[in-house]
Amino acid sequence: MPPDGATIIAKSPEDLCAKVQSQVVGNKPSFFKLEAQLPQQGRTDTALAASEKMWVVLKTYAADGENGLHAHPNEDHTFVVLQGEATFYGPNDETRTIGKNEGVLLPHGTFYWFKATSEEPLVMVRIGAAAFDAVDRHCRINPDGSEMRGDSVENKQVELIMSDRWFR
Repeated sequence: MPPDGATIIAKSPEDLCAKVQSQVVGNKPSFFKLEAQLPQQGRTDTALAASEKMWVVLKTYAADGENGLHAHPNEDHTFVVLQGEATFYGPNDETRTIGKNEGVLLPHGTFYWFKATSEEPLVMVRIGAAAFDAVDRHCRINPDGSEMRGDSVENKQVELIMSDRWFR
């Protein structure tokens, strides 16, 4: 969160990458607060902190989730549920539901998708780390190896409408 207390909600995958990069600080600690306005419809990504090889994003979902089966070939990442519940799916119909204070670690190249499965909005912290140097660490691919944008219809992106509720 910026010093003035305003949140930095990304508007596109490129905007998220730029916002993550803007959070990179030298060899000093980065402090952040897990707080976000909740969407009534859609989802948000808020860059919280970053280093050259690791980044922290707060993600909120009114419903559903990242519904296209995909992988991040150059990034290891983890999700930790802070509010709500999410069901994660693998490429062979594997499923696992996680709730508050539970998480999942996804090594680079792991195909998955998830959706919110509780009545309340889903809030997760996502921590990613570069698996390799000098590659696009934010890349997302379909099972056939083609690019899948996070804001695509294929990934079930819908118009963002914010509510007056907050996660704090």
